[in-house]
Amino acid sequence: MTESNTLNILKKAIILEQRGHAFYKKVAEQAENKEVKYFFESMAQEEILHLKVLSAQFKAFNKGGTFDPGTFEAAQSSALPQKVLNPETMKQIASAGFEASAISAAIAMEQRAVNIYADQADATNDPEEKKLYNWLSTWEREHLNMLMEMDQALMDQVWGDNNFWPM
Repeated sequence: MTESNTLNILKKAIILEQRGHAFYKKVAEQAENKEVKYFFESMAQEEILHLKVLSAQFKAFNKGGTFDPGTFEAAQSSALPQKVLNPETMKQIASAGFEASAISAAIAMEQRAVNIYADQADATNDPEEKKLYNWLSTWEREHLNMLMEMDQALMDQVWGDNNFWPM
């Protein structure tokens, strides 16, 4: 992969994480449910961690043409709160309300991030770059899976409440 292409991918990834942080921060500010608020605050913090990792890798690659091995592997997830998925909280989230819409939008953002990072991991021959993008895609996939579980729980709730289940 050419140096300028690698830097462009890193720039794109940094922007993606900045947008994710801004989105999750705004959702947290506007969420009415405290568990949902905490969940999105945690997501915003994880995006900051990704930004720091990507920025450090951008600087290393821009300066020396190589990735800084191992710097990202020490970064740990903040362990996203699982209590958002409890039935009590899910009942409080209106299926067509702000929180549900934010979950749906977040799914699209996380899917895009997973795709970008997984594609880049596949495209590169640099072992450190491959590790970085595999690490990021795995982390974003965890976010995506949790959001999809929340979305499915909301959908199941709506279907059950409105007798939409097939007979």
